[in-house]
Amino acid sequence: MDAILLEKIHLKELDEYHILSLKTFAETFSHANTAEDMQKYMNEDMSQVRLLKELRNRNSVVYFAKVGGKPVGYLKMNYNKAQTESVGINTLEVERIYVLEEFKGCGIGSLMLRFAIEVGVQRKASFVWLGVWEKNEAAINFYKKFKFEQFGQHSFKLGHDTQIDILMKCKV
Repeated sequence: MDAILLEKIHLKELDEYHILSLKTFAETFSHANTAEDMQKYMNEDMSQVRLLKELRNRNSVVYFAKVGGKPVGYLKMNYNKAQTESVGINTLEVERIYVLEEFKGCGIGSLMLRFAIEVGVQRKASFVWLGVWEKNEAAINFYKKFKFEQFGQHSFKLGHDTQIDILMKCKV
C-alpha cells in the first residue's frame, strides 16, 4: 500500500469531502439503523451546506487521509466554541474519524488518531476527547488502545432515533 498522507481539506474540495462523508457514514452505520433515519441524518447533518459551514469555521479543521492521492478517510477536530460539548477548558474534540470500509485495518484510523493526540499536545490541551456510539464496540475498543477512558455520555439524534454516545478522553 502507498504511504498514508494527511492533508487539510480546502473549500475547493467540498464535493470530495461530501461524497466521502456520506459513503463512510453509510458504510459504518447503515447496518444498525433504519434507512429513513440514515437518510434524514445525512440530508440534514451531512449536507454540503453544513459541511461548508464546518470548513469555514476557524475553530474546526478537517483532514483527508489519502492513499495514492485518493481520499480514503477523514478526521475532523474542533477547538474552543466549535466543540459539540463544553467539557473543560482548553480541550480538543475529535468530532469525526472515518475510513472507507475497504481501507479499514490498514492503520489509517490509528494514524489519524495519533495525529489528533499530537495536535492536542502541541496546543497544550488538557485532554483530547470524543463521542462514540455506545453500540459501536469496535470503535470503543479502538479508542481504549489509545488510552481513552469514559468520562460521561450525551444523547445524539440520528434521524428520529435518539441514541447515546459515550464520551471518552485521553490526557495529553
